[in-house]
This record gives sequence, C-alpha cells and structure tokens, in this order.
Amino acid sequence: METSTQISPDIYVHLRIVVAIVLGLSISRLLTGLARFIQHPSRDRVYPIHLAWVFFLLISVVHFWWFEFQLFTIQVWTFQIYIFVITYAGLFFLTCALLFPDEMEEYSGYREYLMSRRKWFFGLLATIFLVDVVDAYLKGVEHLQSYGTEYPIRTAVFVGICVVAMITTNQRFHALFAAAALLYQVTWILRQFGVMS
Repeated sequence: METSTQISPDIYVHLRIVVAIVLGLSISRLLTGLARFIQHPSRDRVYPIHLAWVFFLLISVVHFWWFEFQLFTIQVWTFQIYIFVITYAGLFFLTCALLFPDEMEEYSGYREYLMSRRKWFFGLLATIFLVDVVDAYLKGVEHLQSYGTEYPIRTAVFVGICVVAMITTNQRFHALFAAAALLYQVTWILRQFGVMS
C-alpha cells in the first residue's frame, strides 16, 4: 500500500469532477435564466441591477473553476477539506439559484424579487468572500500572501457592503454596488489570475 503523502493525479481529477458538476449546475442555472429574457421578453423584463449580479456570478463561477486549479498544491487531502471545497462550490450554486427562482408569479418582476431576497442573496455573497479566505489559506500561506494587501481589504470591503445591501432597498446604492462589483471583479481576475500557474 502506498504511504506517500503525494496526491495521485487520478485522485485530483476525481475531486475536480465533483466540483465541476456543481459549477456546471450553477452556470446552467444562470444561462437558462438569461435565456428566459430572450424567450419571453414581455413576461420577464430585464432589471439592470439583477442583470449585473447575474453577470457578476457568471464571471465568478467561471473564475472559481479557473483558480481552483491551485488545489493541486494540497498534498494531503482529508474528507474535511473535500467537504469544504464542495461546500464552497455549493455556495455558488445556491447564490445562482436565488437569482432565478423556479416561479415568478408572486412577484411583479425581478426588482421586487431581488429586493425581497436581498438578505439571502447578499448574505450568501458575503459568505462566499469569507470562505474564499479559508480556501486561499488551504493552498498555502505563500499562496495567500501572493495576493498582497489588496486581498484582505477587498474581502473586508465586499463583506461590509454586502451587509449594508442586506439592510437597504435604496436603488441608487444597489445600482452603484452592482456596477462597481462587476467592474472590480473583472479587473481583479485579469490582474491576479490572467495566467494559470
């Protein structure tokens, strides 16, 4: 029996397949939701703030799959780490599912729906940012430090603004937050993760 602490490439692929299933469901949920706007343009009207969060999450889920390649740096896998990674991916699915409910009959549109579910949505989004810190740490202290001082500031600011977003229904605030978050997320990915290493 092999006693080496080096992870087998086959085990690593096996773990990534499970994560890929959850992320695939997340992307499917978002793309199916976007397709509704084309299929039923008069029934499901676009709400720009909602749409900004859809694109934010679409980019974030694709980014998650990209940066989780760094999981190969984990030399010893435990069931707890495995469950953590699956839970992290599951948080993305739950957040994506919240953006496009199965039924919209009880709501006048996506504006009313998003505002009625803002505590859940922004609560999950804040949790994703906090869980990301643990995920980065699991890949090694050097990996965590490679993000520089911007990373903890980014995390604290996002979590803080998500808490405010859970409380307020001010449309100007939500519009600015959604636009800024989307723009920042794109620049963050391009600056920190442009090349897979």
